[in-house]
Amino acid sequence: PAPTASESANKPTINLIRVGDPNQAINSTFTPADPIYFRQFCDRLRNQNQLISLDCAGRSSPIILQAANFMLQWVNQHIQQQNQPAPLPFSLQRIQPVPPEDPQPDANPAPEGKGLELYTPRDVFQSVEWIGDRIKTLFTQDPYRSAAVLVRTNDQGRFVAHQLREKYGTEINLFEVAESDRHSHVPAEILNLLNFLERPHSPDTLKAALTVLANRRLIPPQDLNALASLPEVFLYPGPLDSPGSETSKSARRYCRALLRARLDLPPYQLIPFLGLALRYTQNELATADKLAERVTQQTLGDSSLSALLRVLTEIVQSERFEPVQVDTADDSPYMRLGQLTIITMHKAKGLDWDYVFLPFLHKNMIPGSFWTPPQTRFLGDFSLAEVARAQIRAYLHGDPIPEGNEAWEEAEQLKTAEEYRLLYVAMTRAKRLLWMSAANKAPFTWSKFNVNRQMTLQSQPVCPIFPALKRQFPESGVSIKH
Repeated sequence: PAPTASESANKPTINLIRVGDPNQAINSTFTPADPIYFRQFCDRLRNQNQLISLDCAGRSSPIILQAANFMLQWVNQHIQQQNQPAPLPFSLQRIQPVPPEDPQPDANPAPEGKGLELYTPRDVFQSVEWIGDRIKTLFTQDPYRSAAVLVRTNDQGRFVAHQLREKYGTEINLFEVAESDRHSHVPAEILNLLNFLERPHSPDTLKAALTVLANRRLIPPQDLNALASLPEVFLYPGPLDSPGSETSKSARRYCRALLRARLDLPPYQLIPFLGLALRYTQNELATADKLAERVTQQTLGDSSLSALLRVLTEIVQSERFEPVQVDTADDSPYMRLGQLTIITMHKAKGLDWDYVFLPFLHKNMIPGSFWTPPQTRFLGDFSLAEVARAQIRAYLHGDPIPEGNEAWEEAEQLKTAEEYRLLYVAMTRAKRLLWMSAANKAPFTWSKFNVNRQMTLQSQPVCPIFPALKRQFPESGVSIKH
């Protein structure tokens, strides 16, 4: 309960605790959030000897912490050498591994491979090819690890997902977050299982159902074509049929349990049941409930399974069913084991994976630069929106309000600082392997890049931190011969 006024009067001392990391503040150019306020708060407490820095972290292998620390220090020095008046991107900080007696399990785990691996592929196509080859090998060695490709933009994420699906199909379990936000996978998975429940004797419906179960790691990896070739023998083998391996028996038990539910439950209860059977997360269960309600409304007067399938097929084929998002911290679909998540660096904040891949580290993306279309330069070579934002920021901070070109330069410096902090966040998401690459050739503009026209690739300068990392960690440079 809140203290009363008299209680507060008797306790004039107030202890205020604020926990955060100004080096991972990545929203100042997108929202009113600004790291300067938190830094001012920390500076006041530092002057009063009341600031405590928690500089130990058990998430990452020591080599990854070393790379992150070097990146932070190098960027600050690089900005200082340019004599920029804006505040430095990072506060001075050096992350340390936790002590040996730290209670958290598997703290600062052993690195995978070199822990930090730096690549220079021929082009962006080869970048994705190398990522696919590496992740397939890693998941073959241990399918119960997590992995992610962190990209700067959704256009890059779509390119990575497209190339990996072209080469590997379903061999790599992909989860493209941007696609999931646009189009829920729940209706298609439910439809595949319901088709199996209606026609369990069909090799096609059986294989589709087994694929869903395998992708969600509910049955062990195995040859699904062999299981689906003879559905009757697989589901209910006779006394003369081979009982199969333990992995096939596990898949059989799961499929037979689904078929029993088909007999025990009315059709309108099958969708919520299948959501539970697939061990959906909270977001996915909420989406399944939304889907069940939608199907029920459209099948009023005809509650048969065939009517349900007809409506669900229309939803899957003709529209993008929007998923439901439920706030949850511990049940994230982004960090499933055996899954390669493709996600933007911004959305990756607060998450972590065993293996993190950072491709396309080019200067035009990180730190990038402002560009003003010719049609907007009637007042000068700057953007009115960025100038206004810089002037409002200066006013709120009590600083002199800059004019056009000065405000434009300040806005560009702030963007540079935020882009480097964003890269710092991305690097510190990795536990066992941080894989970074900067291809020699890349698109000039990702939003207009056609994946079927490789001639649009151009030589692109790399992100300045990349060659600095290669010089600092020469043993992490990797050469691949193909």
